Amino acid sequence: MKPDFAKYPDGLVPTIVVDDQTQQVLMMAYMNAESYRLSLESGQTWFWSRSRQSLWHKGETSGNTQTIVAIWIDCDEDTLMVRVKPAGPACHTGHTSCFYREINLETAQQEEN
Repeated sequence: MKPDFAKYPDGLVPTIVVDDQTQQVLMMAYMNAESYRLSLESGQTWFWSRSRQSLWHKGETSGNTQTIVAIWIDCDEDTLMVRVKPAGPACHTGHTSCFYREINLETAQQEEN
């Protein structure tokens, strides 16, 4: 069983990264067939950077690598969840998780109306 990269025109499969110990969602990124293969081979997360249009080894410049504990695939084989042991913050801002800002639902509803 492996991701169905052909389901997406750009071949990029959404990938949720979760801290294996705390269960906290750390980030969402995209894997293509090559970054998936590199992740399996290296035991660390690799992604496809849409902004740089290149492969990206998480932590290559920051040192905040992510060691893979397990990879889960969804029922449609088009989304991945990677459980990791992080070696530092996942977010480029220095936050543990990229999801550190909560949207106030009341304010958001008022803004939409």
